[in-house]
Amino acid sequence: MKTITDISTIFGIFVAFGFVAFAIYMGQSDPSSFLDIKSIFIVIGGTFFLTVACFSVKEVIKSLGLIFKTIFYTAENPKNAAIAGIELAEIARRKGLLGLQKHEDVMNRNPFLRKGLGLVVDGIPFEDAERILINEINSILERHRTGVAILKKAAEISPAMGLIGTLIGLVQMLANLSDPSSIGPAMAVALLTTFYGAVLAYMVFIPIATKLERNTTRESLILKIYLNTVVSVGRKENPRRLEMLINALLPPAKRVKYFS
Repeated sequence: MKTITDISTIFGIFVAFGFVAFAIYMGQSDPSSFLDIKSIFIVIGGTFFLTVACFSVKEVIKSLGLIFKTIFYTAENPKNAAIAGIELAEIARRKGLLGLQKHEDVMNRNPFLRKGLGLVVDGIPFEDAERILINEINSILERHRTGVAILKKAAEISPAMGLIGTLIGLVQMLANLSDPSSIGPAMAVALLTTFYGAVLAYMVFIPIATKLERNTTRESLILKIYLNTVVSVGRKENPRRLEMLINALLPPAKRVKYFS
């Protein structure tokens, strides 16, 4: 299976953090002054547990794996998927369903495709196979939508936690104006919590949520191509019809001309 690992997300985030780190390094102050454990606990701890409060521990933990997959997303070209689907439909029409078993390299290019063709080869009526696969697509997309919702909620909460930390720092500072030595640490908490909250929201959560939405759209297209392939094979349709159906899903620039 010819795929491409999309590293643009991690590259973009890494470079953005690099610019921030460079700006800190080039400043006149000690870079270690941008590290404050209390601020980190307020923002990161508060964001995590309030996000858990909005969803559930299980959903948030599952989203961590989804985030990793989003950062190191392996993309399948929709055009390649379309050609593979038409090839399988043509093989099934010429050699029958059992003939597909001799082309495991094509069948195994995608777990969803393998499962769907396995159902058809095992004699499951194509209507039932179609229902099963549609439910699976809906389950996959729902899992992605939940991941996006969690990331967006975390992006809302982290700046708010930064603001709360700022208020805590200001209150501590104003309560101890008579003690000049306490003003600096309190001001650090006030400013750094806002800084950490903004960094988490706009340099981590929002970019990853946006990329996950994009990947979901692309994966949905791939799954629909393979769904049409399985249904076409199950109905023993002419592969030319499958080509027309798939091209109706693809954008004009990615449409295939397999038989022309």
